[in-house]
Amino acid sequence: MSSPKQWDISRALATAGFFHFFHNIGNFCVMPFLTIFFRQLGLSAPLVGILIGMKHLVYVLWAPLSSYLAKTNSKRRILIMMSLILSAGAGLILTFYPPLDKDIISRHCNGSNPWKDQLITPGTVNLGGLQPQNSSLSHIVLESSITTPIVSTSIPVTVKEVFNTSSPVEMSSSSVNSTMDLEPTVHHSSPSIHLKTSTPGLSDQSLSSNVPEEKLKKANDGKSRLTTVHTGHTSATEVVHDGRSDIPKVENQANSSSHRSDKPTSKKKVRDVNLELSYPSYFFNGEHKNFLISLGAIIIWELMASPLEWTVDDSLYEYLDFVDATDRHGKLWIFSYLGACLGSSLITLLVDNIDCFFISSIPRVYLHFYGYSVFIILTLMLSPLFPIHVSKKSEHANKTLKALGLIGNDGRVILLSVTVFLTGALASSAQNFLFWRMQDVGSTELYMGLSITIALLSEILLYIFRTKLMKAISFKWMVVLGLGCLAMQLLAYSFIRTSWAVLPIQVLSAFSNGALWWTVLSQVDDVATPGTERSLQLVLHCLFHGCGASVGSFASGFIVSSFGLPILYQACAVTLVLWIMLFLLVQPKLPHVKKINYSRLLAADQSDMSDSEEEQDRDWLVEALKEETKITKW
Repeated sequence: MSSPKQWDISRALATAGFFHFFHNIGNFCVMPFLTIFFRQLGLSAPLVGILIGMKHLVYVLWAPLSSYLAKTNSKRRILIMMSLILSAGAGLILTFYPPLDKDIISRHCNGSNPWKDQLITPGTVNLGGLQPQNSSLSHIVLESSITTPIVSTSIPVTVKEVFNTSSPVEMSSSSVNSTMDLEPTVHHSSPSIHLKTSTPGLSDQSLSSNVPEEKLKKANDGKSRLTTVHTGHTSATEVVHDGRSDIPKVENQANSSSHRSDKPTSKKKVRDVNLELSYPSYFFNGEHKNFLISLGAIIIWELMASPLEWTVDDSLYEYLDFVDATDRHGKLWIFSYLGACLGSSLITLLVDNIDCFFISSIPRVYLHFYGYSVFIILTLMLSPLFPIHVSKKSEHANKTLKALGLIGNDGRVILLSVTVFLTGALASSAQNFLFWRMQDVGSTELYMGLSITIALLSEILLYIFRTKLMKAISFKWMVVLGLGCLAMQLLAYSFIRTSWAVLPIQVLSAFSNGALWWTVLSQVDDVATPGTERSLQLVLHCLFHGCGASVGSFASGFIVSSFGLPILYQACAVTLVLWIMLFLLVQPKLPHVKKINYSRLLAADQSDMSDSEEEQDRDWLVEALKEETKITKW
């Protein structure tokens, strides 16, 4: 006769703790810094918001489904191991292609100057004095390069519209700030002149015009002017040279030979030019090509990695539920937080102490991805020991449906769900572009890693006083406190001027994230029906980290592009203040009936009960009956 199986709970929890510890070290080596990586790819804020939003959306759709399939087919351990192996490889996809912009990498490495002051690179001329009359352009950068035409090959002129104006734009030579020689080097194709615009919230656009080589020679001195030639629904811009300026003359022409022989005919042909953009060719080049490649890599990566966290959490909870120790499940997040602190601090300390290209032409930002893969492989070594219990009894498959039913039937759950969703959207909007904001004021990655560490450590320290805090402050005011601290954080982000200013602000995360979630979970225990507590917690988790974070990411990118980062943070802060006011109006009008959760009381530790007559009042059944009597009388 075989001996009964021994359940070593302490060993199982220790294994699970180390698993979460190493996994979160790897996650926080790269996940918070993805937006910085996308910025070095040259992607604009709306495209970055779409990438992060798709990442959250894939998680909320695929993670629960894959975990359910693995559970029903008893393949949880296989899913965990395959997820670790494939995600470690998928995390390296972006280190191969698309290539990073080396100019942006060089500017990023120089952390002593703010990002916006590093945008002018050698070989460009800042035309700071140019102010178009009917345009919001702030300044134009003129640079010479060789470009590939993006219009129909039958027309030897390529034009991208920079701005439309009905009157000529005058530009004096005194406004040109440059010591560079503007005469381009001709290789195998005709040189071209680029007019690049740099405006807040507007991506760089360029004007390319193929011109004969002899028209690019220097002249003596004098003035030059920038005029606009209207051709139907479009307008072309030319830099006219009067013989006294170093800026070459650029003219749009339909045929260079006919232009030299018959100038009036050339002018007529300019008006008749039909500019037909090759949209497929344009969309699959430059920024959009990098975006599509990055989008595919992110989706594949998330499909591989997202099932892990959900499956691991479900497996451990069921294991502890089988041995009546689910109360210890809620303390494993501390291991995850410690791993996140260590991962974000170590990787940024390493990155900030090496050159921009640590091996040959490999950028140092790739260290984030290499660190992720290394620690994911270390986590893989612990996966065979991870506690997984295969339940043989029939499970209630409709618990999630019951939890969703509560959201539509109980006013308290509706209010709680809207609060969680809104908080997730606003918090995601802030976190996605926080490091962009820090870069703009000259911060290095070390400060970014420290900001994460301080936020997480503050939550761990406040957890020590969680019980006293929850008893001293009611649910309503705890929610107000958490949302108010988040609003203060967001408002403070919009006014930072130095790289270290973010660090003291992150202390508020103890209330804006930690205390707020503890309050939400405590309310779940009160409003959920017996057996649906965990299902309701998972639904709220999806609302916060999936739905809310996805919507916030999509919207925040376009807000940053249109109005700028400070406006984004100020708008989020104002939205939170308005929701706090509405919450205070609605919450007191909802019923406040605290349900008795007998299943949770039955799982209480035996040391909390007493059979003696002197301590009979402390018995859980007596306390439950007293509470029920109070509710009935009320």
